[in-house]
Amino acid sequence: MTATKNKAAPQRPAIVFRKMNLDDAEHLAHIDRSERIEQTCRVENGQEIWTEAGHECPTWDVRQLEELQLRFRSELEQGGAAVGAYDGDRLVGFGLLAHRLLGPQRDTLPIDLMYVSRSYRRRGIGTRLMQLLSREALLRGAKALYISSTESNSAVRFYRSLGSENAAEPDADMLAKEPLDIHMVRPI
Repeated sequence: MTATKNKAAPQRPAIVFRKMNLDDAEHLAHIDRSERIEQTCRVENGQEIWTEAGHECPTWDVRQLEELQLRFRSELEQGGAAVGAYDGDRLVGFGLLAHRLLGPQRDTLPIDLMYVSRSYRRRGIGTRLMQLLSREALLRGAKALYISSTESNSAVRFYRSLGSENAAEPDADMLAKEPLDIHMVRPI
């Protein structure tokens, strides 16, 4: 009988999560936000309506990236907080918690931005980012997160899987900023 050696599967380096600062805005260029969108959602009279889409959403162009970086820096300068997921020196996911409390009780903080690069999705990175942002929001006195999600099936279902529900009354400013988004609230 011959002995066989068990070869361990190659280990992926661990994704490192860390707080981001203003200088990290340049790293947003690493994110590949592209995705195949099979369905989109819209909410009418409190009901979700799903529509077949079947198109590719590209990653950011230069103008969009510059706007994203400006938005990221602006929110941090006003007191927001960001967490990044890094594979070595490469940013593969991030979430940005806004600084301004919303809601009648002023106890809800918005997730201003959140993305995970296409080739890194479905590895728990988005879930971990939400856990870290939730922890930060709690430290800031929030009892819920406000999420203005893109209408893609993957984004809406991701936030739903974490307990988010349609906002009974979407925040007027957030709705004006992102009228096609699905506005949700997630208790923390």
